[in-house]
Amino acid sequence: QVQLVESGGGLVQAGGSLRLSCVASGSIFSLGTMGWYRQAPGKQRELVATITSGRRTNYADSVKGRFTISRDNAKNTVYLQMNSLKPEDTAVYYCNADHANWGGSRSDYWGHGTQVTVSS
Repeated sequence: QVQLVESGGGLVQAGGSLRLSCVASGSIFSLGTMGWYRQAPGKQRELVATITSGRRTNYADSVKGRFTISRDNAKNTVYLQMNSLKPEDTAVYYCNADHANWGGSRSDYWGHGTQVTVSS
């Protein structure tokens, strides 16, 4: 089993910045793609950004140029630097990780989420 714990959420004014972190722990053998998703009230969960183990990144159009995803493989940690935040970025942000065990079986894990609130 792999556990993901997010941190760094909070309340910020529009135009401000936050940095989210997600640490993976447990029986880690090989972490693959890691990413951030978000869910606003009354909306479906949506992709924010992903990063492969080789650090190839992918972003939602709505955050391109404002958010930066990165990872530290030695620390099993993925980050999301969020700049120029907008009220529409308000949501619960979830960390996701793809993991392969020693036998090659892959599983998908989620954190419990961290709240980001951007005031206008």
